[in-house]
Amino acid sequence: MNLKNTLILLIISIVFLVSIQAVHANGPYPITWAPEDAIPPQLKPPTEDVAQLDEVIDDSAYVKPYDIPMILNDSVESHIEYFKTRGRERFQVWLDRSERYIPMMKKIFKEKNLPEDLVYVSMIESGFNPYAVSWCRAVGAWQFMAATGKLYGLKIDWWIDERKDPIKSTMAAAEHLKDLHGIFGSWPLALASYNAGAGKVQRAVLRTHSDDFWDLKASRYIKPETKNYIPKYMAATIIAKNPEAYGFTISNVEPFKYDEVVIEESTDLRLIARCAGCNYQDVKELNPEIKRWVTPPQYDKYTLRIPSGTKEAFLANYAAIPPEQKIKWERHEVKKGETLSSLAKQYNTKPEAIRDINGLKKGRISPGKHLLIPIDINDKNSDLSYLTMGQTAKQQQILYRVKRGETLNRIAKKHNVTIADIREWNKGIGTVRAGQKIKLVVDTDQI
Repeated sequence: MNLKNTLILLIISIVFLVSIQAVHANGPYPITWAPEDAIPPQLKPPTEDVAQLDEVIDDSAYVKPYDIPMILNDSVESHIEYFKTRGRERFQVWLDRSERYIPMMKKIFKEKNLPEDLVYVSMIESGFNPYAVSWCRAVGAWQFMAATGKLYGLKIDWWIDERKDPIKSTMAAAEHLKDLHGIFGSWPLALASYNAGAGKVQRAVLRTHSDDFWDLKASRYIKPETKNYIPKYMAATIIAKNPEAYGFTISNVEPFKYDEVVIEESTDLRLIARCAGCNYQDVKELNPEIKRWVTPPQYDKYTLRIPSGTKEAFLANYAAIPPEQKIKWERHEVKKGETLSSLAKQYNTKPEAIRDINGLKKGRISPGKHLLIPIDINDKNSDLSYLTMGQTAKQQQILYRVKRGETLNRIAKKHNVTIADIREWNKGIGTVRAGQKIKLVVDTDQI
């Protein structure tokens, strides 16, 4: 190597060493900040957007559209589409009926510090129908089974069924839903439990290791009916809170209004209607819990609803009725060998009265059948003109699941219908098997 090349390498080495010392003296990776003005405008923080967000959050007038968070996924949209198309006519009926009951129901949920949108559970359960009866004999607007209804204080016996009462059943449903939410801490899971039962949902949560309803829906641990229950509820709620946006109409239906009177002795509802200046059906619709056409005799003081604005007239007319015309009632189970004549003699009444009051087409009565019998009637003084049968019961078509060992004959006797009736309702069905569902038409007063 010649001298010239040696000098060049020496100079390069010296420059490199000086650079390394400068870096160590100033610290590793020195950073030089550019002035703020040097940041391109498109990269500056979105201060205006943040301000708008804060304004929305702090706005006390902002109202959430739903009390329970809604999710608009494929399943919910599918149910919305169904209600708008194939289920349109039925959903419109639900909307019309809801106008009568929703104000009262929302008030109850608000008083119990629960989301008011829970009222739409009644929409998908029964369409707000107090007389609704399912194939498994769940009854009323909230579709309570007998055991669950009694657990939440609803009285169910031969005379009354408080599952049909829109106010009492709503109060029971509110308590039931509150308990279910207390178990799961989630409204979707609480509502799924309302449909399937808390035990089944708890087992599904344990097996999926998830407390998210949509994870349960994707699993095989809950039934299809429960999988569709929450999407159906959300779809119904979304439409019901803005029906016109989905092509439905809002009907002008009178809300559930009434006066209350206390009845101290069992009284025929037709007599009560006459005193209130209204129709028997008006009284019946305000008191759907009453299964017969008389107020229950086991109550010394029974609170009865009559049309709004009729209380004063009712009290005056009712007080003027002679005691012998306020008929007392007896429930009698027919025994073998008894006839209408023998029963009339036993209870000091007339065979025709027993026949007409119980809607018997013929004079024959069957052992085991229950009859309502008016007693202590004085033939000369009693005015029975209001005791015309007319509309004393409503008929409801139900789907009945056949139990093991049951035959058409047994089912017919159980529901007070004929085998011919069952065959007519079920396209000439011959025999039945356990688990099979058949159509029956039953009197809701007998449920």
